Amino acid sequence: MSSPEPFAALPPGALIGVIAPAGPSSAERREQVPALYERFGYRARLYPSCYQKLRYLAGPDRQRLDDLHAVFADDEVAAVHCLRGGYGCGRLLPDIDTGLLKARRKLLIGYSDVTALHALINGLGMASLHAPMPGSDLVQAGREADAEALFTLLRHGLRAGPLPRADLLPGAWGHPGVAEGRLLGGNLSLVASLVGTPWALPMRDDAILYLEDINEDLYRVDRLLGQLSQAGVLQAARGFLIGSFSDAESPEDVLKEYLLPLGKPVLCGWPAGHGTPNRALPLGLRVRLDVGLSAVTLLEDLLV
Repeated sequence: MSSPEPFAALPPGALIGVIAPAGPSSAERREQVPALYERFGYRARLYPSCYQKLRYLAGPDRQRLDDLHAVFADDEVAAVHCLRGGYGCGRLLPDIDTGLLKARRKLLIGYSDVTALHALINGLGMASLHAPMPGSDLVQAGREADAEALFTLLRHGLRAGPLPRADLLPGAWGHPGVAEGRLLGGNLSLVASLVGTPWALPMRDDAILYLEDINEDLYRVDRLLGQLSQAGVLQAARGFLIGSFSDAESPEDVLKEYLLPLGKPVLCGWPAGHGTPNRALPLGLRVRLDVGLSAVTLLEDLLV
């Protein structure tokens, strides 16, 4: 395979494959998905898992795995967008054909439970996009700005330079400093769940760790950060970018208890995660975190 080209743009009319590797979406939201892409000049192909439900999963593991493989193998599909999160991506990890993913590189887009797939893809040396999803975010009222921001990125691409973002979230805080490294992470619960598995974050002492979560009580945030600390994950990071911790009491004190003693740069309040706004973050690429400027600068182009 030739070297990947910069992800300069998805041309008008490009086909985006939509899969449901985790939980199911409601029929009401799913029915709005094709029109969402059409509004921004794209086409959507929804794979069978988008129409299924098995308890808390979007169909059996085999169906969701087959869809993941099929969307990467599909020559017509330009990018892969996960319908929603929930739970289930981790169940697929042992059986994913990583050779296929590397040979048929495509931009994977999603967040929440999709953190498990980001970790696998980033561990293969590929980039991915932590960003809102159609079945849980983009068709909701009040998320229009997030949709516009995401599709603008897809339309124009993402080159080295300052990451576009909304204002920092209310209550943003930081520990000063500048750090460079690969941006890795996602949902705190998922990051912690991967510790000790072959798909744990590929920290390699050169990572900026990004974390966010939703509906987690303070003692649970404490337990999850404690696990990352005891596993050496926090110590390996060069700096920390913290997104929204929504639908729960602010974990600011708990975060400070674990992160500040490390003496590394921390920028808390980045507008990404389960809260609003939720702006796209490229994972697996080198960035510069500058807390004084409240800025994240991409040091390399987003590649497919």
